[in-house]
Amino acid sequence: MKKVILIFSLLLTTIAFAQNKNAKASIEVDGVCVMCKERIEKAAIRTKGVKSAVWTIKTHELKLIYDARKTDLETISKQVASVGHDTKEIKATKEQYNSVHPCCRYRDEAVIDDHKNE
Repeated sequence: MKKVILIFSLLLTTIAFAQNKNAKASIEVDGVCVMCKERIEKAAIRTKGVKSAVWTIKTHELKLIYDARKTDLETISKQVASVGHDTKEIKATKEQYNSVHPCCRYRDEAVIDDHKNE
């Protein structure tokens, strides 16, 4: 019986430490300008467990360092979508999208064209 308890304890300990406290990942996030960059990074970094969030305007890539014991990519994507920016996994609602500044309306072709020269 002691051996079973010991094996069970070791298994639980291994599972608990299996998640990475400095996981690295990147997700695609739609946006067009510096205001979008600030909004996206702020939303991501405010997610509990996110340590670093850097979004690149040209590539639409949000590079993350986060504690996988406290959060996951779906939660981060939901947080980013909640401020009006689509990710591949989660799309912002119409209301969330409409809350962004008019120059940040990345679904509008005219806005995208306006930002091409930046």
